[in-house]
Parts: sequence; C-alpha cells; structure tokens
Amino acid sequence: MKCRIREIREKKGISIGKLARMTGLTGGSISLIERGFRNPNMSTILKIRDALGVPIEQLYTEDENDNV
Repeated sequence: MKCRIREIREKKGISIGKLARMTGLTGGSISLIERGFRNPNMSTILKIRDALGVPIEQLYTEDENDNV
C-alpha cells in the first residue's frame, strides 16, 4: 500500500505542524508515516482521516508492486 497522506495534506495546504496540532501527534511521527517508516495503528489513521476530512480509502492506494 502506498501512503497518500502527504499528497492529500499538501493539496489542502496543511503543514506537518498544523496536521500534528490537529491530530495530537508529533510532526516527527507524521513525517515517519508519510515516508513509510512507520505503520500507524487504527487510532492514528482515524485521527489523520478526521483532520484531513477524507475517507480512509483515500489515505492509501495499492502500489503496483503489491500484486506480485
């Protein structure tokens, strides 16, 4: 799965710092999630979803390599 959080966040004009304040997460945690170095738990995903105002399905897309 490919994370689309950064893409969505940037399209909405939201900085990492602002998303951190909106979710109660740290900017570092959000950065790690966006870059694929951390897999968020469901609670974190729901916080990000609510802050960005998008369905969960939009936060991730299937990567072409997932079907190998």
